[in-house]
Amino acid sequence: MDKVVEAVETAKKEWDEAYSRAKEHIKAIEGYGKHREEQNSNSLPRLNGLAQDALALLSSLQFRLDLLAPQLPTDDQVQSATTLLDSWKNESHNLRQSLRNANLQAKANMRKAAQEERELLLGGGGESTIRRRNLQTKAGMTSAAESITDSLRRTRQLMVQEVERSASTLMTVEESTGVLKKAESEYKGQRSLLMRTRNLLSTMQRQDVLDRVILAVGFFLFSCAVLYVVSKRFGILKLQQKVTAAIKAGMVGQAKIGGGAFTNGINDNAVHRVDVPLDRPMRDEL
Repeated sequence: MDKVVEAVETAKKEWDEAYSRAKEHIKAIEGYGKHREEQNSNSLPRLNGLAQDALALLSSLQFRLDLLAPQLPTDDQVQSATTLLDSWKNESHNLRQSLRNANLQAKANMRKAAQEERELLLGGGGESTIRRRNLQTKAGMTSAAESITDSLRRTRQLMVQEVERSASTLMTVEESTGVLKKAESEYKGQRSLLMRTRNLLSTMQRQDVLDRVILAVGFFLFSCAVLYVVSKRFGILKLQQKVTAAIKAGMVGQAKIGGGAFTNGINDNAVHRVDVPLDRPMRDEL
């Protein structure tokens, strides 16, 4: 069961008990003064103080229900609690009206009892003297009891006010606790998301470093291959130029030898002619 629903049920039970006590005290006030024994055991201010305490407790229960009603989980429960609160207000108003009527009845009973007591005192005799002494003693005890009762009633009212303040403070603390728990759960969710994001960033950084290393190694190997090809290329060209120059030099020398032989009457066929084409392609080692 929800905590708010439990608190409402507890308030209902306390209301029933306090309502019954208030009705009993009001009934005792209404019958005050009819019987001398009851008048000696319970004074009217004491009974009024007990009734006022019960009414104060009922007011605090109304305040508690007024705070709890909007926090109920369903709309039907909220509507039921609101209706119950209205009925409590009406019952409390009726009790206060009954308390006023009971006090008026108690004063009428006291006047009637005083009139009877006066008639007995004025009657004379030993019985009237004993009754006067008893009345003086009881008057002093009654005044002392009334002062003590007033003091206790004020203390009780202060305690009721402190209880009401503590109840409202407790409700505020519970609401704050709920908000903090919700904030903590949201923070935990955000924290897990941040941890995953941090892991992804670390993985991306490692991959970036690996890509840079691969690119650097590849560029180095490519540069070495280019340098190797260029160096080989320049070496073959130089060799080709040297061979071409040697061939040209040999052909020029043979031409000079052939011209001298013809001049001296030597047969041209006697000299072996080597025909080397100048445009013969050279083979490249690569």
